[in-house]
Amino acid sequence: MDASTPRRWWDGAMKSAAPWAALAFALGLLLIWGGASVPRGVSAWLLVPPLALTCAGVLVRRSHPIASLALGTAGIGLDIVVGPSLATVLVFTDNLYAAALYGPARLSRWLLGITSVLAVLGGAVGGFVLKDLRVVAVISIQAGLVLVTPVTTALVLRQQRDQAETERARAEQVAHLAELDRQAAISAERTRMARELHDMIANHFSAIAIQSTAALSREDLDAATIRKIMESVRENSLKGMAEMRSMIGLLRQEGEEPEATRLRLADAEGLVERSRQAGMEVELRVDGVPRDLPASVDLAGYRILQEALTNALKHGDPPAKVRIAYQPEHVTLTVDNAVSDGQARLPGSEAGLVGMEERAALVGGTFGAGLNTASETFGAGLNTQRKMSRHTEVGGSPMGHDHQEWRVEVTLPAPVEEEVA
Repeated sequence: MDASTPRRWWDGAMKSAAPWAALAFALGLLLIWGGASVPRGVSAWLLVPPLALTCAGVLVRRSHPIASLALGTAGIGLDIVVGPSLATVLVFTDNLYAAALYGPARLSRWLLGITSVLAVLGGAVGGFVLKDLRVVAVISIQAGLVLVTPVTTALVLRQQRDQAETERARAEQVAHLAELDRQAAISAERTRMARELHDMIANHFSAIAIQSTAALSREDLDAATIRKIMESVRENSLKGMAEMRSMIGLLRQEGEEPEATRLRLADAEGLVERSRQAGMEVELRVDGVPRDLPASVDLAGYRILQEALTNALKHGDPPAKVRIAYQPEHVTLTVDNAVSDGQARLPGSEAGLVGMEERAALVGGTFGAGLNTASETFGAGLNTQRKMSRHTEVGGSPMGHDHQEWRVEVTLPAPVEEEVA
């Protein structure tokens, strides 16, 4: 055993209990000196060792409750032989209390049963010896106060302590779940903001980048053509800034998104015209009768069309074919464009396809993107198509798939609302 072991043994609970053990021993000596014991014709000094044993149990009541009970039991047994004395009996009640409160839960339950049986047996034996039934009640009550009461009190406090610990653990669990919910909400909001910013900026600035690159790479352009390009660049810049200010305004305010700022799939003509101004030949076809759609579906369709046209502008070849089909239960949006033979006009980040798929999933729709060939059925094997789409978005057409057509197809739920008669 090293030199630090005794110090560790003494520290903590025993150190805090030492003054109480000393005080109990001192008061016990005063009771013994005052004659608070059953006279047996023995020296009063013989009552001190049992008192010392029970007080030693007080010293280890928190750190070693079973040892405290063992010391107290030895002390009270010896005290019964030479006394008993009131001081040792009183200190023994604390030994019982500490063992029931700080010891194992099973020991507490056993102590309650044992002390109850001892209290009844003590009264019965006393009444039998003294042949007086009144003694049975007196001794049983006295034994109950000494044995059962401290154990019962400890059990009540132990139950309250365990209940408090359970409630504290439950509160910590609720707080942990709330923190997880908060982090999930923050993550979802960041994802939504990133998706909105990407869809908002990519379309305008891709057109600006392509038009400015074309103007810089051509030296044979006349002043009128250059002016037309610059006007388109300015228009895309202003629209991008306007949408950015609109989004900042929405982030700063509370409540639902205002109707004035709502983007609609019915505004597809504006997106198509903007792509045409950027130099992409686009054909628009609308099947069915356009109707009002839920705000979330309208926004998802608008942003998906915007991103599909942006990808066609950056990575594909004209013409791009847009088809919007209004059907009774859903709206189908299809964008086809030829796969570019060469390098993409602008580098891609792979965020566009992910954002389109997320938007469709959020409103309960389906999304697919891939090469639209006779040998491949579009919509089947989405994971494989997603791999090809990412490859194409970053670096142009996949090797061996030149002069083929790339398709983005989205189906969004939009049931027709029944008119109330």
